[in-house]
Amino acid sequence: MNKLIVGLIVLTGAFATSCAYADGDAARGKKIFEECAACHSLEKGVNAVGPTLHGVFERKAGELTEFRYSPAMKRSALPWSARTMDIFLTDPQQEIKGNRMPYSGIANANDRADLIEYLRTATK
Repeated sequence: MNKLIVGLIVLTGAFATSCAYADGDAARGKKIFEECAACHSLEKGVNAVGPTLHGVFERKAGELTEFRYSPAMKRSALPWSARTMDIFLTDPQQEIKGNRMPYSGIANANDRADLIEYLRTATK
């Protein structure tokens, strides 16, 4: 296949992926977050079973010094972005093998986009 065509296909896929995050509905995401709130806080410095998600898009996985992460999460140093959050939330155990988060993930892409949009607005 022509390199230009391949490049356009890749760019189109990347654009479509980034649009999926922008199309998230924060109000629906807030409802989805209710399940996450059993383990995660949105307040700065308030950790629970899981680390606070305050400022999550400004840091790497395993970076908070006041939370005891699994060695797998610390090693990953995954930079949190809408894209990496989407991949992680699809199947946390597959994305970072050996992490301690006992959550099977969110299969529905629209639900993930909604949650990510809510987190982008609520964790600043």
